Amino acid sequence: MLYVDQPAWPAHGRLWSHLVSDVSYAELHAFAEMLGAPRRAFDRDHYDLPAERFVRAVWLGAQVVSSREIVELLYRSGLRLPKHLARPSKLVAKPSQMLAQSVVETSVASSRVRLARADSSQRSASAGSR
Repeated sequence: MLYVDQPAWPAHGRLWSHLVSDVSYAELHAFAEMLGAPRRAFDRDHYDLPAERFVRAVWLGAQVVSSREIVELLYRSGLRLPKHLARPSKLVAKPSQMLAQSVVETSVASSRVRLARADSSQRSASAGSR
């Protein structure tokens, strides 16, 4: 599942939200790509989304939660990456484990993206027939 908090964080003359997944980083990256968010907006364990992308994120299925819930969701899912572990040299995992995890995450994320696209097409078609 994907979650987003309200745009409340000021930076660079705009307000920002945080977008997270409690499933995988692959799901998060796939959803961010659908939103048109650049990869540089990814910050360790979340995407920083400008306020203008917030409505689209919710429309595509992200659940709105509080900023505190964002952090709690990341911790519960095991996807929270504290700043002191943000550098790749501090992350330790066997390449085979990383590859297996990546294959599973990519498959799940791809399925979710296809479902979201199909759902969005249905919503557009329903809205057009009214």
